[in-house]
Amino acid sequence: MAIDKVKAFFKEYGMEERIREFDVSSATVELAAKALGCENERIAKTLSFTFDDEVILIVAAGDVKVDNRKFKDTFGKKAKMVAFEDAEKLIGHAVGGVCPFAVNEGVKVYLDESLKRFETVFPACGSSNSAIELTIEELEKYSGYISWIDVAKDNITEAK
Repeated sequence: MAIDKVKAFFKEYGMEERIREFDVSSATVELAAKALGCENERIAKTLSFTFDDEVILIVAAGDVKVDNRKFKDTFGKKAKMVAFEDAEKLIGHAVGGVCPFAVNEGVKVYLDESLKRFETVFPACGSSNSAIELTIEELEKYSGYISWIDVAKDNITEAK
């Protein structure tokens, strides 16, 4: 199971106890926020895209959508989401648990600027009922991100 890979990953840093597992689904932003008792925007959703033979993950705040023009300007290609049935094979995590930790080799991770308005965020941990609270600095450290990018639409809500 992918959550076991993520637990093993965080165990290397002595952080596996920080992973939260729920009796309810946290597979969507809304469900994760409800399970955690936090605002939707603090969920660090991981969006998966593919072009050519490349898979990229973009971790963004839970209240944003990708702006197709910004995506194309950033990557030089049109955004194409990874198909539901291909996610686990290509990324190492199934839809609902996709996260930037313990991913398949060659998967590139980017962090969206929409996250920078929070002290801590909650990304998934490889299953549809898990999350971990990380500071932005911890997210940078453990995600293995390539760079910060700005591909979110401009109509985000303010942090609470």
